Amino acid sequence: MEFLDLISVDPFRIVVTIVNLLILYWVIKRFLFKPVQKILDKRQAEVDKIYNDAAQAQQAADKDKSEYSEKLQNAEAEAQQLLKAAAKKAEKNSDQVLAEANAKASAMLKKAEADIAQERKKAVNDIKNEISDISVSIAGKVIEREINADDHKALIDGFIENLDNA
Repeated sequence: MEFLDLISVDPFRIVVTIVNLLILYWVIKRFLFKPVQKILDKRQAEVDKIYNDAAQAQQAADKDKSEYSEKLQNAEAEAQQLLKAAAKKAEKNSDQVLAEANAKASAMLKKAEADIAQERKKAVNDIKNEISDISVSIAGKVIEREINADDHKALIDGFIENLDNA
């Protein structure tokens, strides 16, 4: 019979065991599950915050990267524009220097031509004067008479003009 006592069902024990189980469940839930759940919720909130911060940091980094890329492209475009402007300015300055040099050379050439023409006229006038002086002295000796200098000069000028036309 002892064996039957071990296997027997005692309703009072079942009720006490169920009540003990419910009390144990309530105590565990009250003092263990709720604090553990609060800690887990708090940690989950911290993890979520870290993920959100990381996502925001990633978005900010992506934004900064795109701004940097845009600024870099703008800087490259601006550098190209500056290079083009500098090249145009250099070409303009080169053209201006060449124009000034050509103008100076042309002015110097014209001045030289004017100087040559003036020297030619002076040389011709000097030669005319020498010829007229020589002619006067030759004519004076040949004719042995006195000739008026103005008449003599008119004769020589006519003679030189005939030489120039011939």
